[in-house]
Amino acid sequence: MSTGNDRRIRLGLLTNAPGNSLPGELRPGDVRHPGRVLDHYIQLARTVEKARFDVLFAADGVTSDTELGAKPEPITLFSALATVTENIGLVPTVSTTFTAPFNLARQLQSLDHLSGGRVGWNAVTSAAGEQNFSDAPLPAHEARYRQGLEHVSVVTALWDSWAEDGTTSPIDHRGEFYSVQGPLPLARSRQGRPVLFQAGSSSDGTSFAAQFAEGVYTAQQTLAGAQSFYRELKAKTAAAGRDPRNILVLPGVSTTIGGTEAEALRIDDELFDAGYTAASLTALENQLAGVDLSGLGLDERIPATLLPPTNSVQGRQSRYEVFRELAVDEGLTVRELVKVQQRSAGHGRAVGSPEQIADRLTEWFRGYGADGFIVMPGQGAGGVEAFTEHVVPILQKRGLFRTDYESDTLRGNLGLPPTRASELLDTLESHSRSA
Repeated sequence: MSTGNDRRIRLGLLTNAPGNSLPGELRPGDVRHPGRVLDHYIQLARTVEKARFDVLFAADGVTSDTELGAKPEPITLFSALATVTENIGLVPTVSTTFTAPFNLARQLQSLDHLSGGRVGWNAVTSAAGEQNFSDAPLPAHEARYRQGLEHVSVVTALWDSWAEDGTTSPIDHRGEFYSVQGPLPLARSRQGRPVLFQAGSSSDGTSFAAQFAEGVYTAQQTLAGAQSFYRELKAKTAAAGRDPRNILVLPGVSTTIGGTEAEALRIDDELFDAGYTAASLTALENQLAGVDLSGLGLDERIPATLLPPTNSVQGRQSRYEVFRELAVDEGLTVRELVKVQQRSAGHGRAVGSPEQIADRLTEWFRGYGADGFIVMPGQGAGGVEAFTEHVVPILQKRGLFRTDYESDTLRGNLGLPPTRASELLDTLESHSRSA
């Protein structure tokens, strides 16, 4: 566990980052590509492991939308990558809305064993995809997070149904959403249990994360906004009875890197010009709760009257709020908003020379707007190498990033202590009694 004096930046790579290919272009990471898909991901993994990154991170969705390409299912992908890596953490995203706790607990604990204790779980709720699983409508925003918290509590209880000495404890969970018996037919892993992550920035999302998360992947546009989120999440974590040092705030950052700032800006403009299609505008409309932008020109601003209040949106409230603030408060045009969507899907962006990218990360880290970053290279082929070969050495020279791994487990490399599910279950029970 890091203190204020020995903090080091944590780095993850989003393996399926937005903006890393052009519309219609088949990259090796797309399962429709005629080449070997796995080779692409092996190269990514080995490149960032050589640079001493903490984690490989995979976003995921459970809908039929193929706009961003056809990507491998994350647990399957990371099972393959576990055999060709030694130190880097592997963090798949899996929704609590459409998975059974017992089966997921077994899958992730199995992967943790196969990787030697290097697995995490990015626990998210789903705002779409119900038509792919049943005809039942999705629960409301708050109810999805309530269900998600019970789901996580069951999974962690199953992971901890085995003690360090090999003895087991029965599990007989009867809750609002799940009835699950245990123990899990799989002993504790080398790191005890997978590291728990969460992605999201809404009020419900931060309350969800404060109960259990050890890492939070968030979308932040400004340092002031990131600092505010950082303080709020750490305060909620402390209020939940947890040590706020044991929850790492990891904003996503999309990078476009050139030899100079002018070169990076030129690359960024060329990528927008080459990538803009009608689907780009549709993607922005989806981020803005489905508002119709067809009557606006690219260089017009979106009237505030078109955008409903955030708390009335039942989809991804945190991402909607990001785009709404950019449109209303910052006055970005439709063109500028499409560029944000294309290159980063609403996450922060850093465009410039390697020194400028390192300066931006340093400012956010030292200013307590982040404990680290999920890097999202947004310039196509060579973007990962540009970051690992030119930005990482600057951070290392400043003493802000490791030059070698401290541990052979993910929990050890992140500086996180062992945790027990009983703490989370006690919190849930107290909430139930006060409800």
